[in-house]
Formats: sequence, C-alpha cells, structure tokens
Amino acid sequence: DESTPAFYMEIFKVSFSFCKWWHLFLFSSCDHRSLSCSDVLCVTYCLYFPTAAQIEIIPCKICGDKSSGIHYGVITCEGCKGFFRRSQQSNATYSCPRQKNCLIDRTSRNRCQHCRLQKCLAVGMSRDAVKFGRMSKKQRDSLYAEVQKHRLQQQQQQGHHLLSHPSLGSPNSAGGGEGGGGGFYLDIQPSPDQSGLDINGIKPEPLCDYGSSNGFFPYCSFSNRDVPPTVPMAELDYLAQIVSKSHLETCQYLREELQQMSWQSFLQDEVESYQSKPQEVMWHLCAVKITEAIQYVVEFAKRIDGFMDLCQNDQIVLLKAGSLEVVFLRMCRVFDSQNNTVFFDGKFAGPEVFKALGCDDFITAVFDFAKSMCSLHLSEDELALFSAFILLSADRSWLQEKLQVEKLQQKTQLALQHVLQKNQREDEVLNKLRCEASALRSLCSRHTEKLCTFRAVYPDIVRSHFPPLYKELFGADLELTLQNSD
Repeated sequence: DESTPAFYMEIFKVSFSFCKWWHLFLFSSCDHRSLSCSDVLCVTYCLYFPTAAQIEIIPCKICGDKSSGIHYGVITCEGCKGFFRRSQQSNATYSCPRQKNCLIDRTSRNRCQHCRLQKCLAVGMSRDAVKFGRMSKKQRDSLYAEVQKHRLQQQQQQGHHLLSHPSLGSPNSAGGGEGGGGGFYLDIQPSPDQSGLDINGIKPEPLCDYGSSNGFFPYCSFSNRDVPPTVPMAELDYLAQIVSKSHLETCQYLREELQQMSWQSFLQDEVESYQSKPQEVMWHLCAVKITEAIQYVVEFAKRIDGFMDLCQNDQIVLLKAGSLEVVFLRMCRVFDSQNNTVFFDGKFAGPEVFKALGCDDFITAVFDFAKSMCSLHLSEDELALFSAFILLSADRSWLQEKLQVEKLQQKTQLALQHVLQKNQREDEVLNKLRCEASALRSLCSRHTEKLCTFRAVYPDIVRSHFPPLYKELFGADLELTLQNSD
C-alpha cells in the first residue's frame, strides 16, 4: 500500500542503500506503524547527512583554516573560496617566483597565487563541481566519516585540555561569547615539518662556549653556573636557520610588500574618521587586529625546535604569557621610524589614529618601543631568534617542566649570540636587547591594565564581541582583577 509508512521506508532503503545496521536500528527501536513519512525523512536526514555546521568542523582543504562549507566541490574557508572564484572569473595566469612547490597554509596562502590555485585544482575545486545535494553515496559516506573523525578528535582534545588545564576550558577564561559555553582557541596541534633542513648533516664540532656572556638577559640564567653549556656551532647554525625560516613563513607581511605600501598613509579625513569612532568600536577593531597577529605568533611557536615536545600545559603558559610580547616585537617590521607610523588596517597610521581608544599614554609607549627596536636594525635572523628567546622565557609562572623550558631558552640565547657574533655586533646589541626584554613586559602589563579599565566600563562588549582567542589569552587576568566588580 503506497499510503503506508512502510512503503516509504522501502523507498528510502533502495534510494539511499542504507547500511544493515541502520535498517536494524530503525525497525527494532521504533514502532514503524506509528512513523509518518516526514518522521522517516527527518530522522534519516539528521542522522545520515552532515549539516553545514557539521561540515565546518573539517578544516579548509587548501590552507587548513576554519572552513565555511563546500565550495566548488571542496570543503574550503571563505578566503580560498573567494580566491578560486576570482581566479576563474578573470581567467588569471599566475607565476611562481620560487620552484612551484610553495607551502600553502593559513599563514602563507597569500604569498604565491600560482601554487595556491594549483592546490585548489589538485584537491578538486571546479566551477562545474557537483553540488552537495547531488553527491554520490560514496561521496556522502566519505564526508560523513570525515565529519565523525574530526568531531571525535575535537572531543578528545577538549577533554585533554580540560584535564590538563581546567581553567582554560571554563567560560570565564575562554570568554564563551554568545554561547557562553566556553572553549579553547589556542591551536597547538603539531604543524607539518616545513623546515626543509637536514639535521643529519650536523657535525659534532667545533664547539661554541658563551659562558662569559651569562647574565645578558634578566630572565635567563644557566642552571649550572660553574659549567656553562657548550654547543656545536653547526647545531647553533641549524637552529638559527630553522627559527629564521619559521619566522619568515609566519610573518603577516613580507618586507617587500611593506616597502611597496610605505607611501600609503591615512589622509586627514580618514584619521578623523578613526578618531570619531566610539571607544568600544575602536577597541574591538584593535582586538581583532591583535588577534590576527597572535595567530601567526602561535604558528611560529609551533615550529620552534623543541616547543611541541614540551608538555601541553607549558606550551599554553608560554603562549599566553609571550604571544603579545612577540606581536610588539614584530611591530618593528611594520613600523616607519621616519614618519612615526605603523601599518594598521591597510595603511600606515600615526599615534593620532588610535585616539578613540582613550589610552594615549599606552599608545605613545608602544610607538616608542617600536622606534627603539627599529634603531637596533636587527636582521630577520636576529629578530627571529630574539622572538623565540622571548617566547621561551623560563621564568613564566605556572610552568610544570621549567628545566626543559630553560634548556630551550638557553640554546636559543646561544644561537642568538652566535649570530650576533658572526655579524660582529654582539656586545653592541646584547645589552640593548636586555633593556627591550624588560620594556616588553612593562608594555604587556600596561595593556592588561588598560583592558581592565575598558572592561570595567564595557563588560558586555568584551564578553560578547571580542575575539575568542583574545579573551582566551587575556581573560583569566581580567576575571581575577574584576571578579568583585561584576
């Protein structure tokens, strides 16, 4: 009888080729005589077909960023979807400045359009791609299995995060946003090995001894002061190479790109537009920009030799304490000391652009720090190693394996001294870097103070609108400071 639910069940069995377990589940756990056609359709769709929200758990197949669904036949983020659309609309022809094998990930995807387009095509993106509703059963099964796999991985990671660092999984520290359920936004899963360097080629000699340089930095001292470490010079060269390469691959902008944009400063009417923004709007904009920069720093940290070998608690502690310091360090790359401007929101901006924040003294201190760092004229190698040294500060509170962190920091310090010595500027720069390390901590403390002041006036703006990662990094301090004020 075509009017009975049993008839529709048979139709679904044939058209979707249900698995045997699904048939057993449907017939054994339900009274099929009481099921309507819409009941069967609804249950089938909800359990068998991944929704758009479920699909988004799978990272972008091109760059690994958070995906937004299936675009042109492939799960991608909005950025890669737009890139592919533009490449097809204009029939663009791109060329690779390197060897047509560029790494395409979240941090480097904008650097080579040729290799990015080739990757889009390689994974199956096409203007004529089959839409989701017309996928074959094999494609649907594969997609469903991948969704389940990523969901299981996410659940395991969240469970491990909560066990290893409960405060980071709480709504207070993670800044649950609209959902209020808390979360964890520091992506510290291992990155693929992208160094391209052969560690097996390192020779065991000669040795480099920098024992006489102890005490240059206030936050790093050798555990055994009588026997300072000796490290093969080739090993220090390797460390310098890999840290520098990781640094360049995780910087938001290439020096060449910035030089081309150096003439683009905000016009007076644009400056006035920023100055007239409500304080909460300008704070939110800056929080978004800082968060974007921090994401690159997190990727940089993951590529530092030995960082991913630390326990997860210590990785989190170091990132929470040091990521903003490295963002301030990297400002010297996007700072024009002649005009006292910094690259912000697409153009070079002076301190007057940030007037609406209501913290002129802090902005002045940030610009002064950037100018001071620029005066050191650090090479990319030197800046990379100093950034790694700052991230690996062994005196951070709540470290569980402090000795392991200290060993990494000591080795990074030796590599930095080694590079400075090769550049014949060790004595000249090291004392100044010690001062800059202290200034960094002062800047970050002042940032927290200003954020606390703002949050006291606009608590709902911070909770509901600030980026989750920003709240993850700075939320715990805010909660401790303001727990009696809310």
